[in-house]
Amino acid sequence: MAGSSRAPVGVLALQGDFREHLAVLGRLGADAVAVRRPEEIEAVSGLVIPGGESSVMDKLARTFGVADVVRRRIAEGLPVYGTCAGMIMLADTVLDGIRGQQSFGGLDVAVRRNAFGAQTESFEADLEVPELGDPPVHAVFIRAPVVAELGPRARALAALPDGTVVAVEQGALLGTSFHPEMTDELRFHRYFLDKVAVSSAGSSRP
Repeated sequence: MAGSSRAPVGVLALQGDFREHLAVLGRLGADAVAVRRPEEIEAVSGLVIPGGESSVMDKLARTFGVADVVRRRIAEGLPVYGTCAGMIMLADTVLDGIRGQQSFGGLDVAVRRNAFGAQTESFEADLEVPELGDPPVHAVFIRAPVVAELGPRARALAALPDGTVVAVEQGALLGTSFHPEMTDELRFHRYFLDKVAVSSAGSSRP
């Protein structure tokens, strides 16, 4: 994507580990920018929602006036990738959110926050992801959510040995419970950038 005239890919920089995502996207040659304001989100060709604290991210998104813009752009087909808290923000249903917590929605799943317990219960696992090929994805789970219910429009990409779904996609949307930006694992971001490229090519046709 380097040198492309395509609109940049945004990383929502209200809260969380957005800098790590910017670094990974830059390594892959993407024109990646931090976005915080509605007009900045209007100008991107794709959006990454980072890990962090979903309830705080929700409050800040509404405070900064970006929540409705993100929802509309998702409905219009904007490619969006959410990791950990970002996946919670993409879920249509948050089963155990705090009182009044909202998500952007768009992904036909119900998620459960902090499904593995506190940060001291963080763990790592190798996941088979057929769409990404070999070797397995080495995944880092930190206060991670899980997909508790998978709707008919969404598709599981990866699961733990017990069948717990931890990566999903639905059209231009992608969500992972874990943090590929914290390792040298670039394939999920590359997979997302492929979605951005397809979307941008389609929108540029007469």
